[in-house]
Amino acid sequence: MRIAHISDLHALDLAGASPLRFLSKRFFGWLNLLRKRRAAHPTQLLDALCADLGRQPLDHVVVTGDLTNLSLPSEFRRARQALDSLPFGPRGVTAIPGNHDVYVWDAYFGRSFEKNLLPYAQSDDAPKDELPTWPIVRVRDQVAIIGCSTALPSPMPLADGWLGGRQLRRLEELLDATREHFRMLLIHHPPLPQHLDLLRALRDRGRLHKLLRRVGCELVLHGHEHRDLRGMLDGPSGPIPVIGVGSGTYNSPHLDRRARYNIYTVEGSGKDARFTVEQRVHDPQSGQFVPSPVP
Repeated sequence: MRIAHISDLHALDLAGASPLRFLSKRFFGWLNLLRKRRAAHPTQLLDALCADLGRQPLDHVVVTGDLTNLSLPSEFRRARQALDSLPFGPRGVTAIPGNHDVYVWDAYFGRSFEKNLLPYAQSDDAPKDELPTWPIVRVRDQVAIIGCSTALPSPMPLADGWLGGRQLRRLEELLDATREHFRMLLIHHPPLPQHLDLLRALRDRGRLHKLLRRVGCELVLHGHEHRDLRGMLDGPSGPIPVIGVGSGTYNSPHLDRRARYNIYTVEGSGKDARFTVEQRVHDPQSGQFVPSPVP
């Protein structure tokens, strides 16, 4: 299977947003948009990313959160439009939320992400119109894609995340039930210590580490940091690769931060499976995504 990993799209659309929606943390997020983020994540890059994905011979696409900036209805519509434009359909795309998708408590309690992106965030056995309960599981050939939510609203300047006890217990059950597959775990926040950890950490990552040491996993994918990150976690049969991908829409002059996504080719299943990684990076001169010399 060939699976693309994209993250941190930050689809921008303020059309029709009521001023009342900015009487919250969104006001400071809006100021940040005016200052830098509007130029950092132009919608043209989102369109170019989707066009390039559509041209690749892929079996699936996974999206590890932050599809929006301020979790506004208009932004969710723009993100949904982007996913709907892909030729793979909801069965061929799996999305989980990031902290920007629950930027404020009304988006969290109103389940804005789940309602707007429902077809892309349901377990295989879920009733058609039932909102997802995290984690979700979707089995595609030899790959079991298990998606968690680490997204919670947090006060400025925090951008941290949590899994929580209920979700961790269910995650262990799902990883155990799919151990004959290549298990691909999707989370938004990095499960390993990073810079600015006090502000941006996965707070209960220690509990996740213990869980993975017991039941294992073949690959952990995340976003959040807008940069490529790699590490390892201990598993029962050996190290578990942990790979973070940079933002798919980041308009940076620096090659190591420029908009990008990864493609994984998975062969085999379970502990005998192997995978390779290739990367595509946006080329500002051509306006296209091209193979990266450093995957």
